[in-house]
Amino acid sequence: MRILVTGGAGFIGSEFARATLRDELPGSEGAQVTVLDKLTYSGNLANLAPVADNPRYRFVHGDIADPDLVDEVVAGHDLIVHLAAETHVDRSIQSAREFAHSNVLGTVTLLEAAVRHGVGRFLCVSSDEVYGSIPEGSWDEDCPVDPNMPYAAAKAGSDLMALSFHRTHGLDVVVTRCTNNYGPYQFPEKIIPLFVTSLMEGTPLPLYGDGENRRDWLHVSDHCRGIQLAITAGSPGEIYHIGGGTELSNIELTERLLAAFDAGWDRVERVPDRPGHDRRYSLDITKAHKELGYEPQIPFDEGLAETIRWYRENRDWWEPLRERAAGSTAARLAVPQGKR
Repeated sequence: MRILVTGGAGFIGSEFARATLRDELPGSEGAQVTVLDKLTYSGNLANLAPVADNPRYRFVHGDIADPDLVDEVVAGHDLIVHLAAETHVDRSIQSAREFAHSNVLGTVTLLEAAVRHGVGRFLCVSSDEVYGSIPEGSWDEDCPVDPNMPYAAAKAGSDLMALSFHRTHGLDVVVTRCTNNYGPYQFPEKIIPLFVTSLMEGTPLPLYGDGENRRDWLHVSDHCRGIQLAITAGSPGEIYHIGGGTELSNIELTERLLAAFDAGWDRVERVPDRPGHDRRYSLDITKAHKELGYEPQIPFDEGLAETIRWYRENRDWWEPLRERAAGSTAARLAVPQGKR
């Protein structure tokens, strides 16, 4: 089997590529993996260094919205695992155009090439953010998308385009939507690696608003196992939710991180909330459990401790990235509220 992983130098994509090349995902043993990545701010070839010498691995540097390159790369692949996307919500508020370009136009470019070359399955990885915000209960896969922010709207557009190609062209498309991921190799602009590295560096932890926004946390390894189950057992044209089963407010998450470093709340700096900040996300994973056999395997406290340990032991990986992330975060927080 030949698998094309778009965005495979990013956090989730590189975990999927590493796990596949290590034969850790049942059903993909022995697969050849091509990673296509533009290497923008969060794409990092160091994420793939552990498998760089694997003879079944190939890297292609390029943009998923480049039709000529995509046509050349897609040819000969049996499966596309589409993870390439602009993902940072704050960046989408500043500049939505690049999110529409990558997340919508890039997806369409891949889909058209997949149809031309007869790709066997197109697995589109998406997010709970496409649904908007839910005060109580959980979304199931039949709930309509209702995004509140440019990033989420662009991801919803990607999902809908993928599903439309199944209905219009008969392309074997499966969409997965996940909750908040965490784990090793996550770019230090996201909340867990940002707070962990800030605690290590002695800098403030910027907590948005009242800190009561709630998210479900999913270890990246569990997410990749869920993706693989959707690849091997998912039905064409269907959507599957992949969640972690641990819902926390940002305050509760911060408390856990402070406790892990024996630090107090004096380390936390309250910052103005971002525009359109969704209050709560929650996915019902019943369908994925029943149809795919999915359930998360890594308890949150265990996964968080392992993640903290990884960042402690890999300063050479995150220190250069943190400098870039800190610059962009400082620039955002310096803009007056209402103009960010």
